[in-house]
Amino acid sequence: MNAAWPIIGLGAIALGFAVISIVLGALTGPKKYNRAKLDSYECGVEPTPQPTGGGKFPIKYYLVAMMFIIFDIEIIFLYPWAVAFDQLSMFAVIAMLLFLFNIMVAYVYEWKRGGLEWE
Repeated sequence: MNAAWPIIGLGAIALGFAVISIVLGALTGPKKYNRAKLDSYECGVEPTPQPTGGGKFPIKYYLVAMMFIIFDIEIIFLYPWAVAFDQLSMFAVIAMLLFLFNIMVAYVYEWKRGGLEWE
């Protein structure tokens, strides 16, 4: 339990900062509200009307988002592994190589389908 105290302390500081920031913002912020301020587009520019059905996004938008998520998660898993590399057993090295192989299969699949070609 003694090893957890710094993490608990940092969490308490972060929570305290968040709560104090919200309270101070509510107390010191402007109190004048009008229709334009409460509107969903508060910049003052009238939004263009949406077509029925909400409009369409190209599928490329979603593919790029999914690729970003996949490779971002890969980096998140590689960070602690790289920091503790000299202390790891052979099992951990093989597990990470299998993980990298799995990600590489997804990358090659996306590459072969043309998902990395920008028009």
